[in-house]
Amino acid sequence: MPWLALEGLAPLVTGSLSQVFSGQPVERVLDRTLRAHRHLSRDQRQVLAEALFNVSLWRRRLGFHLGIPDAPGSSLLYAFLHLLAGLPSDVAARLAEVGTPPPPLVLDAPPSLALRCSLPDWLADHFAREWGPAAEDFCSHLNVPGPITLRVNRLRTDRDSLQARLRAEGVETRPGLLSPLALHVVGPRPNLYGLASLREGLFEVQDEGSQLLGLLVEPRPGETVLDLCAGAGGKTLQLGAAMENQGRLLAYDPDAGRLDRLLQRCARAGVSNVHVLRAPPEGLLMDRVLVDAPCSELGPLRRGPDLRFRLAPSSLSELPRVQREILDRARPLVRPGGRLVYATCTVNRAENEELVLGFLRDAPEFRLVPAEGSGALPGSCARDGFWVCAPHLHGCDAFFAAVLERTER
Repeated sequence: MPWLALEGLAPLVTGSLSQVFSGQPVERVLDRTLRAHRHLSRDQRQVLAEALFNVSLWRRRLGFHLGIPDAPGSSLLYAFLHLLAGLPSDVAARLAEVGTPPPPLVLDAPPSLALRCSLPDWLADHFAREWGPAAEDFCSHLNVPGPITLRVNRLRTDRDSLQARLRAEGVETRPGLLSPLALHVVGPRPNLYGLASLREGLFEVQDEGSQLLGLLVEPRPGETVLDLCAGAGGKTLQLGAAMENQGRLLAYDPDAGRLDRLLQRCARAGVSNVHVLRAPPEGLLMDRVLVDAPCSELGPLRRGPDLRFRLAPSSLSELPRVQREILDRARPLVRPGGRLVYATCTVNRAENEELVLGFLRDAPEFRLVPAEGSGALPGSCARDGFWVCAPHLHGCDAFFAAVLERTER
């Protein structure tokens, strides 16, 4: 990393950090900053982004080393450049413009999980309860950027052909270990949206864990399938490709704008069996229903350096009520013998295992299809009858899923 390109940019970094610390998303702050300073060189833009992202992420740990929990941005930038980027103290002080002598640093190891992994105290405590002895490993992986993962569109091509096409376009990839549809980008982050292969609908950007949720639905050509929380439609497109455009694939989401974007993505991907619902479905019987529920989104925290600091503890207790309402809405829509897949991208038993077990107590016509021994996904993803994946175990974002089947009677 050409850190010396930060020379003279400290005020720009600290000004941007102030916006991030006030609650503005770091990606938007960076975008505005770069647009307002188009004269910056490539190296300057690169180190500005790295400094902004890393100080945003490591702010709690850096504050510990400074001995000041709410240290100013310039001091945090100095601590980052010296302790984490490895620059000599005098060079880091000059680039951060903190003066001489630079702020003293505490070199002891941080005493708590929250400080070591730069998390809010409540969130570190939550992960300690959820993961037990594995919490440190899990939280450490939240501080490493996740891979860029692609899902091959089988309506257009296959994985080997896509890999060869991407190589011809200058993008190296390797196959995923969990999903037969996944390719991980190798090397520097490419401009995927400038590739002809994306414009031709050969692939979508989709985390491997997210792909696993689509695989659990196991839709078949000719069936009637409902994606009840479709969002912008990443999994809807995956389901449509698996159905080979045969049968009906219904998609509903309360956000009409996201459904409009789904229709645009369907056209690019060649998915023609999607029917967008503008009102919640009622009086229908589906072969398969996917409930990818709105959740506290603790699973993809590594995707944004400031996400952990913009979360509210209340989401862990407030969302289960909403999730249960959605499951109850899905309950009468599954035909006898049909399948209901409940999924989240979070790590919270109240939103996951406990919620599903509560639903099963009140819905005796459904049974849990145990993950162990089902063969739907790799056995390493099975835990206590449910499907769980996580970055420290599988390399993908954290996801939870339960496969439920309605009895024939």
